[in-house]
Amino acid sequence: MTNQQNVVVVDVKPHGGVKPPLSLPVAKSFSPQDLKLLLMKKRFETENAWVLDSMRASSPTRISNPTTTSLPETDVKSSWIVHHPSALNMFEQIVTASKGKQIAMFLDYDGTLSPIVEDPDRAFMPREMRAAVRDVARYFPTAILTGRCRDKVYSFVKLSGLYYAGSHGMDIKGPSKSSKDNNNGKQGVLFQPASEFLPMIDEVYKALVEKTKSISGAKVENNKFCVSVHYRCVDEKSWATIAEQVRSVLNHYPKLKLTQGRKV
Repeated sequence: MTNQQNVVVVDVKPHGGVKPPLSLPVAKSFSPQDLKLLLMKKRFETENAWVLDSMRASSPTRISNPTTTSLPETDVKSSWIVHHPSALNMFEQIVTASKGKQIAMFLDYDGTLSPIVEDPDRAFMPREMRAAVRDVARYFPTAILTGRCRDKVYSFVKLSGLYYAGSHGMDIKGPSKSSKDNNNGKQGVLFQPASEFLPMIDEVYKALVEKTKSISGAKVENNKFCVSVHYRCVDEKSWATIAEQVRSVLNHYPKLKLTQGRKV
């Protein structure tokens, strides 16, 4: 979304993980921009604490490598942290790497800006977090990336000065140069490369609703360019049934790809 070559991207995800730059010295002095970053760091440390607690409680670390399944949980978590260190712990290195460059903030929504909840329609963003994101966007281009429908996330965040990437990047909309938080919401960027698949997605959504309606706790969400089947509230004994029903629908749509998330 930018032609600039000198860009430091701070990618904030659940657990606060970022990939650290290599061989970076620690900053010894701070410019006015550095001080602004430090102030925002302190604010995020305070206001994000509850998000991290909620995330740890609701979304345990996923083990993708079968060779690590025998490791104690603490060792697996420590190994994960080594490869995904906290952005807050790497703050001075990020400041140093940003000298003379444009910083861009990329934020997840669920579990980062809002708590993980049983009902995805109630993943509301607290006012304090909204104020923090608004402050960040005043200094840096800020984007929210999510698997959710872009319009749905915008209804939660309600900040017009951001870039919103819904449906895992298949639906991107951003602010015009004159966009302000209190304007009429006119947008200057629109990217929807998969519009031809909208009729197919709608068909799949309706089919999944029909297939899962007898499974207690199952919820199907139409995210415009993707469909999500939530099973957070489904008895574990029925998980295999949900998986079978989803695959039975997708067998008729070879152009679509099945992926997995946290209980979705």
